[in-house]
Amino acid sequence: MTTRSSDILVIGGGMAGISAAALMAADASVTVLEAEANVGHHSTGRSAAIFIRNYGSPVLRKLNAASAPFLSAPDGVSDSSLLSPRGEMLVAAPDELEALAGYLEGSTGIEQLTPDQAVELVPILRRDRLAAAAIEWDAQDIDVDRMLQGFLRLLRKRGGEVVNGARTGALTRANGVWTATTDKGAYSAPIVVNAAGGWADKLAALADAPQVGLRPLRRSAALLPAPDGHDVTRWPLFASASERWYAKPEAGLLMVSPCDEDPVEPHDVWADDMVLAEGLDRYEQAVTVPVTHVLKNWAGMRSFVADRNPVVGFAPGAQGFFWLAGQGGYGIQASPALARLAADLCLGRTPDLPAETVAALDPGREIKAKAVANA
Repeated sequence: MTTRSSDILVIGGGMAGISAAALMAADASVTVLEAEANVGHHSTGRSAAIFIRNYGSPVLRKLNAASAPFLSAPDGVSDSSLLSPRGEMLVAAPDELEALAGYLEGSTGIEQLTPDQAVELVPILRRDRLAAAAIEWDAQDIDVDRMLQGFLRLLRKRGGEVVNGARTGALTRANGVWTATTDKGAYSAPIVVNAAGGWADKLAALADAPQVGLRPLRRSAALLPAPDGHDVTRWPLFASASERWYAKPEAGLLMVSPCDEDPVEPHDVWADDMVLAEGLDRYEQAVTVPVTHVLKNWAGMRSFVADRNPVVGFAPGAQGFFWLAGQGGYGIQASPALARLAADLCLGRTPDLPAETVAALDPGREIKAKAVANA
């Protein structure tokens, strides 16, 4: 069997893998191995697609800030901004005031609203259920498909290759080179980038590399007609302050998620009818218009490690094995910063990100935490 060689193998053709590969391909030969027939099949294609600067931990907020300039001016990927106005409004019932206060702590660019102001923005909200609200006006929709396809074009323009339908069945290292045996043949490189999403720990196990305790969690969503014929186009994303549900306008319709995070084995996930029904009931309690019809539903995987920060860097004890995983629900909006970091580290450059941020993403910290937990 002939083995095709590159400088870097990237396993996983979601946004993480494709964006990182596109940047690496400026200075290295890169091959992306994607198990599915098309790139972006799993979490990337099922993203809520919104950029929220204050979403996530302090580390993630730094990644969001570092990604913002590219999303606004995506040089080499698109001729115009990948962002468009939306806004994100958190609404708090009386028992969610503490959750709202916790979110606001350390946040920037958020305006607190009165309940009446919240209802002006989203007129279906139940005024009697509202105790407080806050809005991040600068939250913006992301054109995920344009972003993914732009990175894909850039990767190919720079000589990179994507092999679809190439599920990795074995991953071994010999003489300083990794070899991935796939359904489409064997591929080798001194560096292998683990961008396998919910399958990232399983890929590490194939490579006999230390795992990081990655947990794939299902996140469901349903698409509803616009409530009572309202024009939802200019509504912000609106969400429960304690993440009981969120709703986002989508092409004149309304996408509602129960904000579920149920552990699953990595697979092509689908929505659980009971979980979806319970989440829609929580949403209904916050609005004046009942849910009478679901146009479609789906689910995706959000993969987290214990501290819910991404895992980016070379694995201790597995030379040339590079982690680019654990992006949770932040992978699209943080991908420009994470892709740049991955390219810098794999190509031996000094990262632009602060050293403390790079250290907070290093896989060694998760491997140590997992060892302590299992002791």
